Amino acid sequence: MKVIIVLVLVAAVVAVPLRPPHDYSPASAYTAPYYQVPARYHFNYGVKDGYSRNDYGHQETRDDYGTKGSYFVQLPDGRLQKVTYSVSGDSGFVAEVTYYGQAHYPAYKPAPAPAYNPAPAYNPTPAYKPVPAYRPSPVYG
Repeated sequence: MKVIIVLVLVAAVVAVPLRPPHDYSPASAYTAPYYQVPARYHFNYGVKDGYSRNDYGHQETRDDYGTKGSYFVQLPDGRLQKVTYSVSGDSGFVAEVTYYGQAHYPAYKPAPAPAYNPAPAYNPTPAYKPVPAYRPSPVYG
């Protein structure tokens, strides 16, 4: 049992990094900060849902200061819009937009007007019958 505990402690000590994650020594001032290192990545995703008719996606690749990618989306008129873009250094964002398919719109069919036959919902029946607050005098009346 003692051997296992010693091995676990040795493994924990070996797994600890030799340098702290934030090195504030004078020698670290001469190394390039992480934000000056050129980026390199690739990602993509896509969604296609028949029930909601969502169809869209995106892919992008970056290597150093050059970026290339594209994204697409299904438009409500039935066409697919695709945007292909690139950025090379300080050249700016250069995009090319293309459409696939034909736009189609359903024929307009106005909804039939509902039959409107209002029935009176309120029949006022007076519940209060005013009575004179005075009584005629038999002498003057």
